[in-house]
Amino acid sequence: MYRYLASAFAVIFVSPAMAQTVAQTEADEMEESSEVIIVTAARTQLPASALPLTVDVIDSESLQRQVQISGSTVDAVSALLPSFSPTREKLSGAGESLRGRSPLYAINGIPQSTPVRDGSRDGYTIDPFFIDRVEVIYGSNALQGIGATGGVVNQVTVGAPSEDGIAVRALAQLTLPDGFDAEGIGAKSGALLGYRDGPLDASFGATLERRGAFFDGAGNRIGVDGTQGEIQDSDSWSVFARLGYDLASGARFEVVANRFELEGNANYVIVPGDRATGVPSTSVRGVTPGDPPSNTAELLSASLIDPDLGGGTFILQGFYSRTKDVFGGGVFGTFQDPAIDPSRTLFDQSANQSRKLGGKVSYERAIPGLEDLVLTAGFDALFDRTEQSLVQTGRVWVPRSDFRSLAPFLQSNLALADGVVRVAGGLRYENVQLSVDDFQTLASYGSVQVEGGSPSFNDLLWNAGVIVEPVDGLRAYGSYAEGFTIADVGRILRGITQTGVDVDDFLSLEPVVSNNRELGLEWNRGPLKASASYFWSSSDFGSLLVLRNDVFEVERQPIEIEGFEASLDWQTPLPGLSLSGGYADLSGRTDSDDDGLVDDDLDGANISPDRINLAADYSSGAFSTRVQARFYLPREFNDLATVTDFEGYTLLDAFISYRTDIGEFALAAQNLTDEFYVTYDSDTVRVTDNSRFFAGRGRSFTLSWRGAF
Repeated sequence: MYRYLASAFAVIFVSPAMAQTVAQTEADEMEESSEVIIVTAARTQLPASALPLTVDVIDSESLQRQVQISGSTVDAVSALLPSFSPTREKLSGAGESLRGRSPLYAINGIPQSTPVRDGSRDGYTIDPFFIDRVEVIYGSNALQGIGATGGVVNQVTVGAPSEDGIAVRALAQLTLPDGFDAEGIGAKSGALLGYRDGPLDASFGATLERRGAFFDGAGNRIGVDGTQGEIQDSDSWSVFARLGYDLASGARFEVVANRFELEGNANYVIVPGDRATGVPSTSVRGVTPGDPPSNTAELLSASLIDPDLGGGTFILQGFYSRTKDVFGGGVFGTFQDPAIDPSRTLFDQSANQSRKLGGKVSYERAIPGLEDLVLTAGFDALFDRTEQSLVQTGRVWVPRSDFRSLAPFLQSNLALADGVVRVAGGLRYENVQLSVDDFQTLASYGSVQVEGGSPSFNDLLWNAGVIVEPVDGLRAYGSYAEGFTIADVGRILRGITQTGVDVDDFLSLEPVVSNNRELGLEWNRGPLKASASYFWSSSDFGSLLVLRNDVFEVERQPIEIEGFEASLDWQTPLPGLSLSGGYADLSGRTDSDDDGLVDDDLDGANISPDRINLAADYSSGAFSTRVQARFYLPREFNDLATVTDFEGYTLLDAFISYRTDIGEFALAAQNLTDEFYVTYDSDTVRVTDNSRFFAGRGRSFTLSWRGAF
């Protein structure tokens, strides 16, 4: 235990006399900034209030506070946004959704997904210590290209120091399970060094985190997911660098690099539970064969932003990223090959490898002589190469697939009646091609030879909306927007069993185009902020994951989703006290029996439960605290198996901090009441699998220190 304490708090003693609290630094910056919120993920310099969209921005303080409670950016977003599904509390995010569809995770607008063979690890590609804020755009859209059928979760990295000289930000934290078991202790430390000298600035940082075993509300170890990967019993490290230069013309050139790696320690093996008696799976000490599941992500980007080029804003961005997702293995029937092991006891495991190269360029300005009309024109290019191989034998499971997307776009925003009314709309033309070479499937699929090909599609996606702001603080809007993705091509290709298949004829690359319609009303004036929105989305040729023979396969089915969201934030008359709440009601249906009627409920792998969020925040001087509750409401599905129904559960979290001359000390408690519950995914998906019957995390405490000097 002492080594955890030493590693977590070593950085506290670095120049304590010079330290000031991060919270105070952020408060000073807030006072200097304007109240106008610019959402960079929206691809415009117009404020969020000028867009017919539902947008949430999780600022730095809220994000860091929530991360200390829950541990990751994905968990933080899920906890704060009622329309976001409960996380699986595992490394894999398969089935996690926003408004019932998959969100697109991005870093500074750079997509983190692997659309050709979705490994569902895109929520763990950067340490939250290096994230300044998270921008969430709700609903299907094509603003960032492929993947945002549920919305965009854009993680904006930390910026440059505001003044000349050296600035340091540091973090040390210790996480303890409810019973203070040594094997459940986790620790994290991180530091970010920033330097500015006139127009030149640079930042360099690193984090290191060790996570212990997780325990449920009954005090038992939570079962490990040895196949998809774990957060518990893992180590992660990350390095981050940013170099910027302000040109004399007012333009800014910036380079950002990031590397994140998370790897399981494989100290535990699963003990299957018993669904009939309600006993979830647990873990015991043991040896796991093969390579431990891991996730590695690397990113390098360069951008040039000129805010006054010909009277408009010019943005140029190029990026290169690479990911490798290693999954756990087993003696699975899919991996057997008599030519390698006639005994049919062959152990193997798979790994996804993906490489992206892309660029974005856009130019935005008001039209001369018609200053109320703002146009944004741009062009995006993305080249993605993905393959899935078997680690132990070197066999190809999903052949190398080259995905190419070329997309010009045009957006417009027109203010009428002195800004009382705004009309917005735009077009995006997608030219997509997938190239696959000849390949041979695994022996379990018949070792068939498949002739490669280059299927493609072209599609014109559009969006339109109107905003009315009759009085200051009251905003109403209606919008229509199209988003798109493709089905998990890798799952389709690797499962081919027919002979004589030609990819050009076999693979339908027809995109999943989701149509999002939305009506919203917002009030933001005085001590009260409130919003309500109703949306409905549909896709005629959707993409669902359906479990067959212990493997998820892709089915193309029509999907219809509708929902209602509401939020309230009240600064009470009591100084320093604010109350907030949120509500989300979602329903989704599909045509699973192909009878032409969209009347079958989407299952737990494809839609989240309804939810209520309540929170109270209080601050006075150096002291601040937050208490929050999440009520996940029961959900019944209209299938024949009542075992898929979700019973619901309630989680209560708390956070308390105190600022001193040497930094901010905080104590966070997750699941404060030590509620015992089964995770939503485990409760509603694969309901006959006792190994994948996981309880949620019980009460845990995180003691932390944050400082800046």
